[in-house]
Amino acid sequence: MAFVHIAIAGGTGFLGSALAGALEADGHELVLLTRRSPERAARSMPGALRRIRYVQWNPDDRAADWAARLDGLDALVNLTGGSMAGRRWSPARKALLWDSRIQPVRSLGTVVRAAARPPALVVSASGVGYYGDRGDELLTEASALGNDFVARLAEAWEGEAVRMASDRTAVALLRTAPVLDRRGGALKAMLTPFRLGVGGPMGRGTQYFPWIHLDDWVRLVVWILVNRHDGPFNLAAPEPVANRAFAHALGRALGRPAVLPAPAFALRLALGEMADAMLLVSQRAVPQRALELGFDFRYTDVAAALRACLERE
Repeated sequence: MAFVHIAIAGGTGFLGSALAGALEADGHELVLLTRRSPERAARSMPGALRRIRYVQWNPDDRAADWAARLDGLDALVNLTGGSMAGRRWSPARKALLWDSRIQPVRSLGTVVRAAARPPALVVSASGVGYYGDRGDELLTEASALGNDFVARLAEAWEGEAVRMASDRTAVALLRTAPVLDRRGGALKAMLTPFRLGVGGPMGRGTQYFPWIHLDDWVRLVVWILVNRHDGPFNLAAPEPVANRAFAHALGRALGRPAVLPAPAFALRLALGEMADAMLLVSQRAVPQRALELGFDFRYTDVAAALRACLERE
């Protein structure tokens, strides 16, 4: 029997709203957990998504109305977590990044485990940062955990999600690569400098950059839900590219030069630990499990994916 009733925590964000739109169009009944008032959250969403049920939630309050809404669901999707990019990682910032991921999934887990009718499937966010900096090593879902802050955070994040698994609930983990779409995520942040002709490779530019087009990310998550797959999945296109190749492809798509490198020392001076963990890291992650299970990617070439993103402007 197909899943019908699905809740999304983090459903009003960049990825969550795209996923909610696809699921709503397919006829699923959705509940979006939001920290804002339901009225304010609905006003922020486009078109048909305003008809979705919005439930205000506070992960620290497990006796509230949102907790009751998780009982009897077919599936729960957790996409919570603050942005890893944008500013230097002070100790306080790292604590916030940790808490914004661990606290919500821990709270969801407490409610799911106590539910009389828990969801049959929990799909929970993670990232390819799980693998750490691995050079040109091919990274599949069976590859070992890395050893930096982002890897330890991903391990803890996944660990809380896996605690929801039982004989009634399966858990899938979304190890997501940078998602390409002009309206959000990594690509949106890159567009302004590249349009100004000052974009280019990061550091040496030889580090592998995993990526996935937003359309494929949404299709892959829906596919996991519909087919009730569990376990870890690398949500990345089959062909990760070197950072330099990505920069050149984006420059060509915009009709701008992309030859000005951002030196590693300058990135480290400006961003500290975040530079190594987010910009200079090399992760040659591939979606082995999705490919083996028959998922068909629409975008396997980064140049075609970037052109498709920019054609929507």
